[in-house]
Amino acid sequence: MHPLPAQALRPADGGLVVTSADGSPLRAYPSEDGIWRYPVSPEDVSPLYLQALLTYEDRWFYWHWGINPYAMARAAWQWASSGRIVSGGSTLTMQVARMIDPALRGAPRGMGAKLRQMARAAQLEWHLSKRDILTLYLNHAPMGGIVEGVEMASRSYLGKPSRQLSHAEAALLTALPQAPSRLRPDRAPEAARAARDKVLARLAERGRWSAEVAADARIERVIAQPLRGHWLAPLAAERLRQRPQQGSMAARRVVRSTLDAEWQSIVENMLLDRVDTLPPKVSMAVLVMDNDSLEARVYAGSADFSDARRAAHVDMVRGVRSPGSTLKPFLYAMALDEGMIHSESLLVDAPQTFGGYRPGNFQASFSGAVSVSEALQRSLNVPAVDLLDRIGPARFASALRAGGLRLRIPAGAAPNLSLILGGAGTTLEELVGAYRALARGGMAGRVRLTADEPRIESRIMSEGAAFIVRDILESGGRPDRPFYAGGRGLAWKTGTSFGFRDAWAVGVTDTWTLGVWVGRPDGTPNPGFFGANVAAPLLQDLVAALPSAVPVPRVPPASVRAQSVCWPLGLRADSTPDGMCLQRRQAWSLDDAVPPTLPDRGTPGGLVETVWVDPRSGMRTDPGCRVPGTPRQAARWPLALQPWAEAGMLPGTGAASWHPACAAAAHAGAGVRLEGLDGGAILRPVPGRDRIDVQLRALGGEGGLWWMVDGRPVRRTDGASPVSLRFTENGAHTVTVMDEGGRYDSVRVTVRGLPAGSRSE
Repeated sequence: MHPLPAQALRPADGGLVVTSADGSPLRAYPSEDGIWRYPVSPEDVSPLYLQALLTYEDRWFYWHWGINPYAMARAAWQWASSGRIVSGGSTLTMQVARMIDPALRGAPRGMGAKLRQMARAAQLEWHLSKRDILTLYLNHAPMGGIVEGVEMASRSYLGKPSRQLSHAEAALLTALPQAPSRLRPDRAPEAARAARDKVLARLAERGRWSAEVAADARIERVIAQPLRGHWLAPLAAERLRQRPQQGSMAARRVVRSTLDAEWQSIVENMLLDRVDTLPPKVSMAVLVMDNDSLEARVYAGSADFSDARRAAHVDMVRGVRSPGSTLKPFLYAMALDEGMIHSESLLVDAPQTFGGYRPGNFQASFSGAVSVSEALQRSLNVPAVDLLDRIGPARFASALRAGGLRLRIPAGAAPNLSLILGGAGTTLEELVGAYRALARGGMAGRVRLTADEPRIESRIMSEGAAFIVRDILESGGRPDRPFYAGGRGLAWKTGTSFGFRDAWAVGVTDTWTLGVWVGRPDGTPNPGFFGANVAAPLLQDLVAALPSAVPVPRVPPASVRAQSVCWPLGLRADSTPDGMCLQRRQAWSLDDAVPPTLPDRGTPGGLVETVWVDPRSGMRTDPGCRVPGTPRQAARWPLALQPWAEAGMLPGTGAASWHPACAAAAHAGAGVRLEGLDGGAILRPVPGRDRIDVQLRALGGEGGLWWMVDGRPVRRTDGASPVSLRFTENGAHTVTVMDEGGRYDSVRVTVRGLPAGSRSE
């Protein structure tokens, strides 16, 4: 007989178990023979099990050389006297030999097989230590079905690690290998109980456990969960399985992740509760990271791993998709660090064109004058594109890449202004790592799935910018409001990609950074699905479900100060000239910088202009007008906001209206002229009608024209195309037309005689 092959001494079965942080199996990959195993060493197993095993199976294990002559002689005598096998006489080493020798596995019992088993046992004792042989038994003992080894049996049947076994459970798993098919506790609990009680009786008889302990153990019922095919975090487990493994054989067969099994189960159940409410083919992904350790605690790459119709095997934690507006916090942080803005800087949310690019807002309307805080909280597109145009798309993309958030742009293309609205690709994993910067002083981090992964952090914004942006996303970004207004202190942002393909919500608390994605893995649209109505509610529920530390009151870093600033100039209130502080705001400033309002595009000069005022009427005149006036300095609103000022939605600029004798001067050089309505006109409906329709047109202007009523955009036309406006509400109304260069013309009319209605159209 040839010596036992060396590889058979420590069989490498090719199986793998991916576990949670506490060692609970997340997913088991069977060996080539289809068996589930969870490798352990004797030190990992409860001493109670080792006591039961060695006392019941082989009391002389540490003293014999693989064969116990006394036990063999006793077995032979019993067989000869009774004509049947009463006890096998096999040592633990002989049982291991049968487990690992291919010629003995499944071979019929007989004298020839027994002699071969004895020879193999001797070889094992010669080559291996007692600890090694015991380890082989612990990992290869048949436990029923496709389960082998005490650890996998303990976790599969009992739902606990083998180091936590009770006396009764230790006896049960000791008995199971005697007849694993007939004694499976999930299928034959009574047979399993009888076998367990036999072990308990033997242990009491031999004095290993007291009679009282054995009696108490017999009272414990045999309850086992069925072997399950559903595993937690299957896509995270698959990702870890595909990684190159280093270390010992046992280390390569057990991969311990950073995931929390309990929280993972909670989140997966939350996704299953929602998935039936989603349209076909729509999936979801969730990632939760610990801010301190960068370790992933929850990783759900799809909504339901068993639903192939939703492309469940596609891991959308790593899927490259358009991030929508989720990049805006990083843009505003960069502008803060560049000294371009403070938290209440005046921005323009009005129709604008940037080199032929005409962004609109998600709600298809414009708000006029907005602050940085308002623009970020409401995710307005035009102010964000304006900022990106001034910073530069290439610089912005480079800064994100340095912080670990890489934007995927089509080959041969250059970064452009669409980046800030989702015109590039990134992953949920990278977004979560980058958002962590808001809670940890501007330091982004790479998500870790195992504790031995390197800790990689990179600065993506300053500590002060992180504080200000988080304050904006969490509580509005105003120093005169409480920073933490109750709840769990969640600072969050949503995003929706073009065509409703991707819905996002990403947020940070003191403890966690969380990310949610909802969409179709194949990238087809989901009309009506956007971040605020699909992803954000799930994000809020996740924060409520996960444990969280008591919020700690936050103090602004030394680089952040509260400032009183003035609109429209944007300067400190104490340094703004008298009469030019048209609106006062409380702002956060960074590094004591209070930059002025961003200048108008293509228009020389700032927001301070010389105006002439008729001292008798207080109305505005012009040096070329026959009504004389007195010059004075006044603050003006940016040109694109003049329609809102004319409509009375913004404080005036020192002279609210032009003198009637100087009407021509009011529009001199404006570049666009409104025709079809005269200023001061009174409009009445045709008898029996509940509306007034007027036909208007504009002369001059460059590019497209936006038509507004009372500061609200209602139409867009090209060139001099006529436009029809409808009035359904009595009162004063201001009609404005503005071209792409910010030039405009306005008329103010009064509507009377209409029944109560809604608004002008």
